[in-house]
Amino acid sequence: MLRKLPKRAKRTERFRSQRHLRHVRGHACVNCDAETPIEAAHVRLGSGAGMGQKPDDFLAVPLCGGYGGCHGLQHTYGEETFWRQAGKDPLAIIEELIRTSPVRREIEEHRRDKG
Repeated sequence: MLRKLPKRAKRTERFRSQRHLRHVRGHACVNCDAETPIEAAHVRLGSGAGMGQKPDDFLAVPLCGGYGGCHGLQHTYGEETFWRQAGKDPLAIIEELIRTSPVRREIEEHRRDKG
């Protein structure tokens, strides 16, 4: 009889914050400056999150949603292509959003603890 390998535990240390996501959605689209509808689009570049895993909530940027919106284009083109074509640095945008976030201290603490 074959021995079954144990399943790996799901990533549980992901930072989650509805307050930070509301903060992100309170900004215009960082790609086209649309003001509505805005979605908090998670950025996986450099996050360590694999396929099917959502990155930490502080790794989100405001992108317009809806049919043909920038958030959809981010998924359609793939992140590297989308950001290269946009001529924007998503990691710099993320750092600015963290700097102005109402939960900045919690984010910084999480990053420190995560190493």
